[in-house]
Amino acid sequence: MVKRVTVLGSTGSIGQNTLDVLARHPDKFAVHALSAYSRIDVLVAQARAATARVVVVPTDATAREFRRLWGENTTPPEVRVGANALTDTAGDNQSQIVMAAIVGAAGLPAALAAAQAGKRVLLANKEALVAAGSLFMAAVKANGAELLPIDSEHNAIFQCLPHHGRASAPLEPAPGVRRLILTASGGPFRSRRWEDLHTVTPQEACAHPNWSMGRKISVDSATMLNKGLEVIEAHWLFAMPADRISVVIHPQSVVHSMVEYEDGSVIAQLGQPDMRTPIAYGLGFPERINSGVGMLDLAAAGRLDFAEPDLLQFPCLRLSFEALRSGQVACIALNAANEIAVEAFLSNKLSYTRIPSIIERVLEQMSSMHGAQICAIDDVLSLDLEARRHAQQLVSIQSN
Repeated sequence: MVKRVTVLGSTGSIGQNTLDVLARHPDKFAVHALSAYSRIDVLVAQARAATARVVVVPTDATAREFRRLWGENTTPPEVRVGANALTDTAGDNQSQIVMAAIVGAAGLPAALAAAQAGKRVLLANKEALVAAGSLFMAAVKANGAELLPIDSEHNAIFQCLPHHGRASAPLEPAPGVRRLILTASGGPFRSRRWEDLHTVTPQEACAHPNWSMGRKISVDSATMLNKGLEVIEAHWLFAMPADRISVVIHPQSVVHSMVEYEDGSVIAQLGQPDMRTPIAYGLGFPERINSGVGMLDLAAAGRLDFAEPDLLQFPCLRLSFEALRSGQVACIALNAANEIAVEAFLSNKLSYTRIPSIIERVLEQMSSMHGAQICAIDDVLSLDLEARRHAQQLVSIQSN
């Protein structure tokens, strides 16, 4: 039986890698829908190649651009417009699998809609868990959805844990597990002192030594805020408390993460630094399918190094653990403030070393709201908007 797949955020790196894997298995998968916020020319090419039935774009202007670029020689796919169309497409009954790869809070409602529809959700959107972990995991559980993490670290942990052929929402840590160990490359600045990073440029921060990623996530990797968000995600995905999640710097990015068991055993997942591996695992689970990734040559790698992260060198990682211990509101504020600060840095409006300062100030400003009840997606979005407002004000002050 061919399964139909919706790819949300198809023009980004995860979306493109997903389409690459899907194209290798036309007997197993077909594309139902694709979505993009920009790069409409890329979306047109993808929709042609994958014979997508539906595309979702943000505005009437981008819909017109899509139709113009498509031309009149062949019938275009159905073009849907706007945030509501994105959510409706994620939750419709025309696809069984949804790749949730939209970056930022904009991808949260659609990912939640896919979970509420009981689909297999391949989760590459961090905000679904960082900002709305309790709501999202409750939706997965209540609607019998399958949840497969696509971040290489969480996918590695999932592979190292015991399971029974189905991906569900755990209510407690897996039996016998002592600790989850997330690996981090350390990014481009792992050997430089924090006080020497004030003048780094967006180009330097985006030059990741191992992975090919978008600009925002590359900056997050450099600050290790990305790893902090992954700690929060791991808490929700695997029902693991913060004090049983560790981070270790592993520059080679060969070991993607590890699980330590009560008997002292440590099981690790290794592989090339290529996102097609976790994507293929999520699509094919519980079977393993060809991803197009070559064999790992450990002899060529030569050595595998590990080191404890310095929280003075990576203050964003410290702030992430503090936010997780403080609760959901702090996690929402952490993510929102970071998005604003990183956007300002990439626009040359904020220095690199001011990113954690903005985040910490927003966490302080939002601390009085830490007990707020989060019962619906609107609660999450309201708190997210409030945190962004604080962050924008702080960035404006820094820029003047």
